[in-house]
Amino acid sequence: MRAGALAASSLFSIGGKLRMACEVVLPRRADDGDESIASFVRRRFGEEAVDYLAEPLLAGIHAGDVDRLSVRALFPRLVDAERQSGSIIRAFRSLRMKPSPHGAFVSLPGGVGELADALAHAIAPGTLRPSSPVTNLRHAGGFMVETAAGSIQASAVILAVPAYVAGAILRGLHAGLAALCTEVPYASTATVVFGYRRNQIGDAMRGSGFVVPRVEGNPLLAATWVTSKWPQRAPDGHVLLRGFLGGGRDPHRLDQADDELIAIAREALGEVMSISGAPIFSRLYRWTRQSPQYEVGHLERLAAIEGHLARLPGVFVTGSGFRSIGIPDCVADGRETAARAADFIAS
Repeated sequence: MRAGALAASSLFSIGGKLRMACEVVLPRRADDGDESIASFVRRRFGEEAVDYLAEPLLAGIHAGDVDRLSVRALFPRLVDAERQSGSIIRAFRSLRMKPSPHGAFVSLPGGVGELADALAHAIAPGTLRPSSPVTNLRHAGGFMVETAAGSIQASAVILAVPAYVAGAILRGLHAGLAALCTEVPYASTATVVFGYRRNQIGDAMRGSGFVVPRVEGNPLLAATWVTSKWPQRAPDGHVLLRGFLGGGRDPHRLDQADDELIAIAREALGEVMSISGAPIFSRLYRWTRQSPQYEVGHLERLAAIEGHLARLPGVFVTGSGFRSIGIPDCVADGRETAARAADFIAS
């Protein structure tokens, strides 16, 4: 069975298809408690939908374990659809959504690094202090931010950092808040990039890549055909591929050496895509504790964090570890947080 060919009806047995079709007549869940995405999908669509839809998609998008990730934190619209319509299929069919003419994937011509560069250039000279880690945060007629390059007096502080970094910074200011931030789990992944000549690839590469169900035993979480998603990512007649390893379902994979991970990714891609010969180049990038995991109970933890922050005026948190997964949501949450900080200073 070809890894990641999720649209193919052959992935589901007749029983699995019947189970999914019965979703429109299943009763709503009786209580409003949080549950894992696996539990939600299993209730509504059956075990095969967990194995071949939910699990690989969540491993590929969030690098997470579908049995632990929270459906309320990550997919509240599904919960609302069940509660309001009694059926996910019926609720989304009524929306009559049309695909975007621009496709599902958007990036910048020079890569996402352009966004960071543009933000850095937009900041007034002298206000940005790179390579100055914060070592402590304390009250001092407002706040004193202590860094490796000196101290900064501030009326308000926004922590736009991973949750565990926020926990370390807040430890001397509020132990309970710091502990809650530190509890947010993170997954680590590795991205392996390969360059090939197009004639080395036997696969037609229609689409943008694939995600891999855990039950198929392939070590990859997912793979992206970069040159199929975005133009000008490789010279004519060449392709750029990315394979993803590790994540919440395979946390010990990254214990292996770089050359082992490159070899594993190359072999796994070769089996799926009929690749001949060696790549022109390969690169490996480790992303240690970079993927926050919104596991069951995340919203309760976030509510407790917000409760502590309400009693600590002038301190704000934002970033993917708290309320927003993905760049658009992080931008929106950052803007909202900055507005609240500005209101606090003005008042």
